[in-house]
Amino acid sequence: MPNITYPSPVQTVITTFETSPGTCQDLLDELQDAYASFISKQQGFVAAGLHVNDAQTRIANYSQWQRREDFQAMLRSDEMRQRNRRINTLCRTFEPVMYDVAAAFD
Repeated sequence: MPNITYPSPVQTVITTFETSPGTCQDLLDELQDAYASFISKQQGFVAAGLHVNDAQTRIANYSQWQRREDFQAMLRSDEMRQRNRRINTLCRTFEPVMYDVAAAFD
């Protein structure tokens, strides 16, 4: 389970996917499979969460990694490159962005 703290010892990546109600569940299934069978087993993976808006037009993914290089190595793997090609067919756009935690509140 993701744990948001400041200062944070982990690298945070937030990815947003623009999709449609007709493909939202298919995209969510693809993302869940990617995490269950591949991403969560990669070096440096800490935790992740998937969020869907009420209109089913956006999915937000929050993931944490031990190091920036761990996330980048996962993205560059042949397996993830193939998965991203499939994911790309289920959404209009998606963009992973690395962030540093600036503040956390309980």
